[in-house]
Amino acid sequence: MTEIPRIPETDLLRLEQRAINVRKDVVRMIGVARSGHLVSSLSIVDILTWLYWRVLRVSPEDESSSARDRFVLSKGHGCPALYATLADRGFFRREELWSYRRLGAMLQGHPVANRTPGIDASSGSLGMGLGIAVGMALAGRMSGSPYRVACLAGDGEMQEGAMWEAAMAAGHFRLSRILLVIDRNHVQMEGKTEDIMGLEPLDEKLRAFGWRVAHADGHSMQSLQQALAEIDSSDAPGAVIAKTIPGHGVSFLENGSFRGKDVLNRQRVEMALRELEVLEQETLRSHPSGEALS
Repeated sequence: MTEIPRIPETDLLRLEQRAINVRKDVVRMIGVARSGHLVSSLSIVDILTWLYWRVLRVSPEDESSSARDRFVLSKGHGCPALYATLADRGFFRREELWSYRRLGAMLQGHPVANRTPGIDASSGSLGMGLGIAVGMALAGRMSGSPYRVACLAGDGEMQEGAMWEAAMAAGHFRLSRILLVIDRNHVQMEGKTEDIMGLEPLDEKLRAFGWRVAHADGHSMQSLQQALAEIDSSDAPGAVIAKTIPGHGVSFLENGSFRGKDVLNRQRVEMALRELEVLEQETLRSHPSGEALS
């Protein structure tokens, strides 16, 4: 059996620290805006950090390159996490985060292509992202550019027929350069996914459509990397079902009592940031040979 490559310890620490810093900025920007989907954003921070620092061939310097990898955030309401990740990656100044959702600002409540550096596709209505990714992958094949297209989708939108039509097309055309990551946090706006419209067995359904599927802990960079290695050697499209916790990293958000419609007031912002500071110190202690990011 081929040994699955692991992320070096020093790189892993830096990824985990970046994710914590992104979480802090997500809390701050939603706190300043007093609006936004905080719980849903926090569940995907680790996935985005892993994608943008470990998987995708993208950089601010080559943003217009036809050979660059593409990314589609299908669950567009989670864009605060994407914006903070793009700022961390250097696509625009971090100060832009504090204008999130302001009228006329660069960073709106859903991603808008051609408005925000680093955004490859606009998203808003759920269930559309995978279809966009399929179109991008087909265009890449036709033009002879073997770029990867990653799509991050929420599990709730996997209840929509458009997602399965796109999944069927990706399987039919053997679009091996598509990577679908499903944020499997088991909740959607109206409640638990399995109560509203059951998805399981989600992995077997995707396999029936011709996909390679792996499971991962969506808060473990190492687990995500191993899942990618499991599916990446195939000529079929690949999906990673990433198990996540809504509001991950902040205890009073993880219990499900705080939803996106609630106001993140100053007191809650300070509470959340204190918890994330503690998490950062615990992360450093778990890597005794590591050092804090400058």
